[in-house]
Amino acid sequence: KPFFSTQFHPEASGGPTDTDYLFDVFIENITSRNT
Repeated sequence: KPFFSTQFHPEASGGPTDTDYLFDVFIENITSRNT
C-alpha cells in the first residue's frame, strides 16, 4: 500500500507556508495514482 510521511525539525521561526510543497507532492501522488 502506498504511504506518505515526513519527519523534520521545524525552524525556530518557521512560517505557516514552509511546508506547502508537501501538500503539492501529496496531491500529485494521489491524482497520478487515480488516473
